[in-house]
Amino acid sequence: MLQFMDIYQSGIRPILFSGLNADPEWLHQQTLRLLGWLDDSTSSPSTHWVQARLQQSYCLRDAAIEQTLWGLKFPNPLGLAAGFDKDGVAANIWSSLGFGFAELGTVTFQPQPGNPYPRLFRLPQDQAALNRMGFNNQGAEALALRLSQKAECSRGVPLGINLGKSKVTPLEEAASDYLGSFQLLKDWGDYFVVNVSSPNTPGLRSLQDSAQLSQIVEALQQENLSSKPILVKIAPDLGWDAIADVITLAQTYQLAGIIATNTTIRRDILQTQMIKATGKLVSEEAGGISGAPLRKRSTEVIRFIYKETQGKLPIIGVGGIFTVEDAWEKIAAGASLIQVYTGWVYEGPWMVRRILAGLLQKLKERGLTSISEAVGWEAKE
Repeated sequence: MLQFMDIYQSGIRPILFSGLNADPEWLHQQTLRLLGWLDDSTSSPSTHWVQARLQQSYCLRDAAIEQTLWGLKFPNPLGLAAGFDKDGVAANIWSSLGFGFAELGTVTFQPQPGNPYPRLFRLPQDQAALNRMGFNNQGAEALALRLSQKAECSRGVPLGINLGKSKVTPLEEAASDYLGSFQLLKDWGDYFVVNVSSPNTPGLRSLQDSAQLSQIVEALQQENLSSKPILVKIAPDLGWDAIADVITLAQTYQLAGIIATNTTIRRDILQTQMIKATGKLVSEEAGGISGAPLRKRSTEVIRFIYKETQGKLPIIGVGGIFTVEDAWEKIAAGASLIQVYTGWVYEGPWMVRRILAGLLQKLKERGLTSISEAVGWEAKE
């Protein structure tokens, strides 16, 4: 397995990142097209064989890394973050790549093309990405139809659905926009996320204000008769008082948890100065930064939420996870589950199995029998 990981990092990744000189978004679309084909062709003997080989290479099963949260069984704590599979084209394939869960979206009530191209950039010097995609997706109705068609196939792991506001919807009508998406999708997601923290939809982050956010979550909870877990995803750029307000709101409306965190708008944490594709300074380019530069801050936010809630509000930690040390740090700080996206692109598909094997070793070294015992471990030491 290590040999294959080396092949990706030393051979395949350089070709994909620079040798082809291809737009990162185009490469992303080609990857999704291939995975979507595998997902849609499960009855074919050849694709069934490929899926079996994927599971053999990438999956690692062990009772010690399983846990149940919100009544859902997670085979392991490492999930795919929102943004990679916005329209659910590969919804049932993620378990074959080793993930313990996957989050689809961000999806909006109205279909929308997103922001002008180019809108996705890699920053290899920082092990980061800059994106200003703008919630490009086919809309909630199209996602609901696709998931209904895939329902006969076993997805293998829980699926979350990340909800955003349509760009054409005024901020004062945000609650009805989120509600419309939830009404279409509530039967198809295992959990739902209110995304009010992307920097790429004008004014969206203002919805993190407790007065505005309360209108959204209240509307969703009134509709949520089947008690699906609803979480809120926050920005790393919020101050401690604002995060405390979100925690209070989450407790008031009995939200299932908080995802910490989305991308950052900070540029002072970057080594990259110039975006080669545009010829502009990175400080002049709009968008959110993901990847390694986000690692420290997202962990600080996780630690703060865990401490403020005494570990009683589940946290999904995301931001800068590349290694088992990164993953353990977030779990030990208080994250019950973790997610990857940028790190997976940089490290390659064997990353998931490598991290899971490392987590098992971490548990063994500390005499722990379950990953749930490791949540908030640093506060227990």
